[in-house]
Amino acid sequence: MDDNDDFTFCKVPGPVNVEVFEAHKTVPDVGNIDLNDEPRKGSQTDDTSGAISKNDSIAAKVSKDVGSSPSASQEPQTVVKKPAPRAKVPFEKGYSQMDWLKLTQTHPDLAGLKGQSNKRLITLKEVKLHKTEEDSMWTVLNGRVYNITPYMKFHPGGVDFLMKAVGKDCTALFKKYHAWVNADFLLEKCLVGVLDDSP
Repeated sequence: MDDNDDFTFCKVPGPVNVEVFEAHKTVPDVGNIDLNDEPRKGSQTDDTSGAISKNDSIAAKVSKDVGSSPSASQEPQTVVKKPAPRAKVPFEKGYSQMDWLKLTQTHPDLAGLKGQSNKRLITLKEVKLHKTEEDSMWTVLNGRVYNITPYMKFHPGGVDFLMKAVGKDCTALFKKYHAWVNADFLLEKCLVGVLDDSP
């Protein structure tokens, strides 16, 4: 053989004594558990694919041993606080969200602009002046000013809750309760203008 070969030959000892390396059994003997396609006579089967045969006494002992372990009983119990349910007001007939969508597609002027542009700048001071149904109710949401008067009866939280937004910037309140709602789409036809936040 050449001296350049990378192979090294060594003597390998015989089979290792398995009993020396056998770990302490923590689970009772599971020799009677059998996974096969057909159950053994007298065994319980599961109606899922294939069958699992098992000795009931072994399964009971395993579950007893697992359930009585000291670590399971010493783990701290975590209390999960459920969020408070949102109070939704039942819709009056004809005031569901589907009815609102139909109205936005058919009504010519939900914003009450009477032909004026909805691109004009509006100050927060002007928004505060619009707080009554007769004068129209305005709010600011994400920097846009909306006339929410036509939407009042369609709001799932009811008129009283929506009144908290009238005459002010309701962006934080909106995000607290339903940030996932696309307000720009929902109130698109109620847009009066854009908030002028210059000093």
